[in-house]
Amino acid sequence: MATYKKETLLEWFRQMVLIRLFETRCDELYKEKKITGVYLHLYSGHEAVGVGAVATLGPDDHLITAYRDHGIALARGVHPNPVMAEMMGKTTGTSGGKGGSMHLASRDHNFWGGYAIVGGHLPLATGIALAQRYNETDNVVISFIGDGASNNGYFHESLNMSAIWDLPVVWIIENNFVGMGTRIEDASGQVELHKRAIGYGMKDAGRVDGQDVVAVYETVSQAVEYARKTGPVLVEALTYRYKGHGVSDRSYNQRLAAELKEWVENRDPIQILRRTLTTKYKGIEKELAAIEQRCAAAVEESVAFALNSPDPTYDDLINHVYVK
Repeated sequence: MATYKKETLLEWFRQMVLIRLFETRCDELYKEKKITGVYLHLYSGHEAVGVGAVATLGPDDHLITAYRDHGIALARGVHPNPVMAEMMGKTTGTSGGKGGSMHLASRDHNFWGGYAIVGGHLPLATGIALAQRYNETDNVVISFIGDGASNNGYFHESLNMSAIWDLPVVWIIENNFVGMGTRIEDASGQVELHKRAIGYGMKDAGRVDGQDVVAVYETVSQAVEYARKTGPVLVEALTYRYKGHGVSDRSYNQRLAAELKEWVENRDPIQILRRTLTTKYKGIEKELAAIEQRCAAAVEESVAFALNSPDPTYDDLINHVYVK
């Protein structure tokens, strides 16, 4: 821990608190029907994976994920206001209100989404990485993968191609043990998902504690540097989601109550970092409280911004398409 500046740890704390509060507020807004749509997938509990991994990237590197994407966008530095506006389908959103919860993206941040089809973003990650190799850049791609996507064809094809072409991509499986409602041991013959790397001939970075932001940062940092110089890497981060697959899954918290209680009370990523900070820096509690207050204010500001933003018009609907 001596190698990490206090400012760095506080920034990671800020990002994780912001994500947690943002997602909690989104859950409330969905129930109030201010955020609409069939699904809303929250990142609560995963914060250390997103924050630790994204912290390894430079501004010219690339990032892509699936539909549990709000927290990743915030970790990448997208301002909460346009993220919340996108959640509400407003023109001031990151995608002009056309993408919504599952299709957040920001060209300015090389953050490419946000994809609703399970595993559908993995071939795109391969393509982005191929472009980096073809154009001889020094850029790397991080692609997040849910454990539930690790058994489908997109996963096999994309990882295999990345290995054949030695592409600069870090594949990060966020293993929260339950794909929708199915336990990993009931869906996968090999539950140690990082071992899939062996079958593709790529570097296996092993498992990392996805609740420890410092551990994630260290593991992914090494993977990113390897990918820049050599080729693809597979990382498995063990984490836990605090809500159902989507907010419509009302039985999740009851079905897994005992297990969830254990993770929330003893393995919460924000509390793990808080304990590290309070142990290392005496009297830091006031700083942490101030950060929490600023994050809460930022979330409420984003809600007000979104609510006061205009809805898309017909002209907005037919803009940015191939043929009008």
